[in-house]
Amino acid sequence: MIKRPPGKGAIGVLLLIVFFDMLAFGIIIPFTPFWAERYGASPFEVTLLFSTYSFFAFLSSFPWGVISDKWGRRPILCFSMLGTAISFAMVSQADALWMLFAARAFGGLMGGTLPVAQAYIADVTPREERAGRMGMMGAAIGAGFVLGPGIGWALTGLGTGEADFRTAFMIAAGVGALGFVAALLLLREPPAKTVSDDPRSIPARLKAFSVAGATPAVLYPIIILTLLAFCMAGLEATFALWTERQLHWGVREVSIFFLYIGGIMVLVQGGMVRPLAKRLGEAKLVVAGALLMSIGYASVLFVYAPPLAFVGGALIAVGFGLASPSLTALISRNAPDEHQGAAMGASQSVQSLCRILGPITAGAAFTGFGRDAPYLAGAIILFIAFLIAVWAVRVVSKD
Repeated sequence: MIKRPPGKGAIGVLLLIVFFDMLAFGIIIPFTPFWAERYGASPFEVTLLFSTYSFFAFLSSFPWGVISDKWGRRPILCFSMLGTAISFAMVSQADALWMLFAARAFGGLMGGTLPVAQAYIADVTPREERAGRMGMMGAAIGAGFVLGPGIGWALTGLGTGEADFRTAFMIAAGVGALGFVAALLLLREPPAKTVSDDPRSIPARLKAFSVAGATPAVLYPIIILTLLAFCMAGLEATFALWTERQLHWGVREVSIFFLYIGGIMVLVQGGMVRPLAKRLGEAKLVVAGALLMSIGYASVLFVYAPPLAFVGGALIAVGFGLASPSLTALISRNAPDEHQGAAMGASQSVQSLCRILGPITAGAAFTGFGRDAPYLAGAIILFIAFLIAVWAVRVVSKD
């Protein structure tokens, strides 16, 4: 009996698993800084907690990719989602700061869901359809990131502001467990492929950087994307700390804010980018997006009341929503056909590094130079990204 390869139904199950993974992550984002502070964490230690997860996830992405080639995608997705659920349960039962770090490190080591899911899509999707299905995966990630803070808001009593930290992390663990059950019971293994050069291996990633550096039309977008991702990672790690001190916000308000900016980004990416790109071109959207983000970060100087924070957040969300998918499209379009995977691999690698370095740098600035420092520095960095984007438009247009 010949087994049929997974079809569209399998992709739907895969997207559901990715959604559960990001939903669990979205739930805990507003809670994590306040939970760590309860155990005496300084602002720098809070941001280091974010970087700890990203660091171990970056390290584990290499072996998970190789292991999934040998053992299959489905077993690794099951194992990763189960590990995610266990890590959140560990956080919920922590009673010391070191236990939080240990739990998040374990969660990073088990964080093979996204890279293996990308490999699964590549296994079952013709080359000409991969961009569309990767876009669907991005939508699943965005939906989870938006709904997660919404659940966090609901857990604060829908207005009372009382936060049940242990319950929040146990619910995140339950969501991760749902992803494990979906992978175990509903997902089918894709057909095995012989891979001569694994794109997730260290040599392949080093090759990816050399390919990107040799193509200016690819290099400029990657540099800009790196600067944007660096600043966004710093914001995610320090925003709760900043609003706690500046506006006296708690979990409830931070959850609402992340729900708000996440919803804006989904609307912009889902409804505005495509028609605007056809009319203006992706390069101009990058220029506009970087400038809007820079203004949004600089607005921290004028935020003395909650409505002003939402104005600045809207500028950042619209800017990132315009720039991020446009940069990805430029990288893919400008990369030589034979080096598409290398270019996208370089892009993913630098974003992973930004999720490690961004929180640490923002935390150091927050601790050493005051709560406004990460955002003022971010405004400068993003303005540099804007200038690079303007320069890149001129260079590319001349070519």
